[in-house]
Amino acid sequence: MTIIVGYVNTPAGHAALDTAIAEAKKNDTDLLVINSSHPSVRKDSHRLGEAEVRSVRDQLARAGVKGEVRTPGSELDPAEQIVDTAAEVGAELIVLGTRKRTPVGKFLLGSTIQKVILDAECPVLCVKPGR
Repeated sequence: MTIIVGYVNTPAGHAALDTAIAEAKKNDTDLLVINSSHPSVRKDSHRLGEAEVRSVRDQLARAGVKGEVRTPGSELDPAEQIVDTAAEVGAELIVLGTRKRTPVGKFLLGSTIQKVILDAECPVLCVKPGR
C-alpha cells in the first residue's frame, strides 16, 4: 500500500510531509509525494523546482522511506489530481497540510482540502504546522 502526501513548500506542506514520513515508517509502506498546481495559473508559486524536488527526495532517503515525488502537469485541479492518484495507486491514507483561511478566501478560491476529504475513498489526515 501507499501513503500520499499533498506537498507544497510552505509550513503546512512541511508539517504534512513530516507526518506522512512518520506514518510511512510506522506502517512500513511507500510514500508518494504529490506537488499539484492549479491548471489556470501559468506560473504557480507552489510548483516545486528541480532543486526542491531533489531536496524532498533526499529527505525521504534520509528517513529511510521508499517513495517518489510527482509534479503532475494536468488540467485537473489539485484536489482531483490527489484523489485520482490515490485511486490509481490504491492509497491507504492521504496526508494534507492545512492553514487558516478566511471564509471569503475559502469561497473565492475553493478548498482543496475539503474536496479531497469529500471525494477520497481512503482516510484523509489533515495536519497543522507547529508554531
